Amino acid sequence: MSSYSTIETQTLSADNGVDYAYRCVGSGPNALPMVLLQHFRGNLDHWDPALIDALAQGRRVITFDNTGVAATSGRTPNTIAAMARDAIEFIDALGLDRIDLLGFSIGSFVAQEIALYRPDLVDRIVLASAAPRGAAGIHGWRRDVIAGVGGREPSPEGYLHAFFPATPEGLEAGQALLGRIYGERTQGRDEPTGWQTRQAQYDAVTEWGIPNHAMLERLQGITQPVFVANGDGDPMIPARYSYLLAGLLPNAQIKIYPDAAHGFLFQHHKEFAADVDTFLS
Repeated sequence: MSSYSTIETQTLSADNGVDYAYRCVGSGPNALPMVLLQHFRGNLDHWDPALIDALAQGRRVITFDNTGVAATSGRTPNTIAAMARDAIEFIDALGLDRIDLLGFSIGSFVAQEIALYRPDLVDRIVLASAAPRGAAGIHGWRRDVIAGVGGREPSPEGYLHAFFPATPEGLEAGQALLGRIYGERTQGRDEPTGWQTRQAQYDAVTEWGIPNHAMLERLQGITQPVFVANGDGDPMIPARYSYLLAGLLPNAQIKIYPDAAHGFLFQHHKEFAADVDTFLS
């Protein structure tokens, strides 16, 4: 099997006029393909190669830049709803009729909308570092989180602060991840995300978090099996929202990973990949 660190980036034109950059690794005739939805300001290179390779044992794993993000054409929309519609356009262009979804952070918001808009498309869903729309207390991020990941020039130090706990084990895991995502792929790297994407995505995040408890009822429409997961010390989307989400979804299971923050799925990539495989199987 090819590695995520060496697989080439491809481009796919969809009916909405957008040219999507994507990567596909793995195979598995007996498993549904799994489409991944990326975090705030992330591009194809911000997925952990170790995690992707583990997830791709026995199935196709597809990562992509949504509209306006990095190497994909267009302008990034400023609502989760529009991002979900654009993601569906990409999936339709791939010719896929049934998929599993894994959404991380803002990608978990998009995954929820895809499941509501196109329920017959989605078989099972993994929501990592997730929150439901309209929940009280997520209307914007803490000042230190914004300073870490929301500046014009993101830094590795800010990324580590938001994605990993400030413990020896957490910092070691964070440094190891930085080595994988910046050191393993030496050719064909993705374009960096621009400021327009940052502004649009943060607008979408804050709109998603406007308190509106009526929006929580929408989750009853997601009847697929869902695996909700988070780190116990996530400063961006605290674990209490994972409990809320899992309690509101009709068919959900939850796991909170210890000594972990927003990037728990990279810190505990072996364990998380095994848990996802068990869930999907």
